[in-house]
Amino acid sequence: MADKPPVCDYEGSDYRTRFWEGQGRGYEDQVERVALRRLLPPTGRTLIEIGAGFGRLADEYLGYETVVLFDYSRSLLREAQAVWGHDPRFLFVAGNWYQMPFIPGLFDTMVQVRTLHHAADAPALFAQLARIARPGGRYVLEFANKQNVKAIGRYWLRRQSWSPFTLSPVEFVALNFDFHPRWIRQQLHAARFSPGRTLAVSYFRFAPLKRLLPTRLLVTLDGMMQHTGRIGQLSPSVFVVSAHPAIGETAVPDVTAVPDASAVANTFFACPLCQSPLGSAVNGRLLCPNSVCARQWQVDNGLYDFKEPFA
Repeated sequence: MADKPPVCDYEGSDYRTRFWEGQGRGYEDQVERVALRRLLPPTGRTLIEIGAGFGRLADEYLGYETVVLFDYSRSLLREAQAVWGHDPRFLFVAGNWYQMPFIPGLFDTMVQVRTLHHAADAPALFAQLARIARPGGRYVLEFANKQNVKAIGRYWLRRQSWSPFTLSPVEFVALNFDFHPRWIRQQLHAARFSPGRTLAVSYFRFAPLKRLLPTRLLVTLDGMMQHTGRIGQLSPSVFVVSAHPAIGETAVPDVTAVPDASAVANTFFACPLCQSPLGSAVNGRLLCPNSVCARQWQVDNGLYDFKEPFA
């Protein structure tokens, strides 16, 4: 794999209207909210959604003091900002999830729904999230399940070449991956997360069935079947909540990861390139205090932009 994994960029896309609004995905939206509410701590100090896009799930986070909507697409974050920008709890941050622009141990809760399938290097992403997770924090992850009923049937009927039973991720189209549940748990453990409660979600993601039966009924049935995730996962979508650090471990701060962190009061952001803590914005810019790095990052009308340095 290349030194810098490729990143899927939805900049300027019509993702919200093409995939969600008016597209018959009420069932998917509602069952994901059922699963999220079952796993998400209802209150806390700081929460980040990784790959928040246009903020579809933002209203689920209102029990938190500070909510970061993080995405690679500035344009999607602007759509989220148009809805939630009036709420001082929300911060809108653009950046690369392989170079998270936050100080270590910042977030009580991390949420990632419908975006891991774009991760060309999921272990590298998990390592970044482990760095910014508060000791004892929670990570609620949804991922596309490689070992789902449809994939198994297609494989047995020889309508697809890849096996749903092998552990390695499969890239079925460019930058779109399905993952085996056991492989995901292995990688979470490697990043010092402790995977816990698991839910199998979206069993009825089948267009003819959604047209035939009321959404409310399908959501109720799916909500009942989500608990099958305890014994196995055959659904197209899987939710798992993990604790960090892993159970039985003690979090040891990495004092080398953030040089002179104690010298900057009330730090929140860190330079994504060198991890030096950043102070408050000056004239719309966050200045990296590391003389070797010295990058500047723009704050444009409430959007913290860490995709590329300003200077």
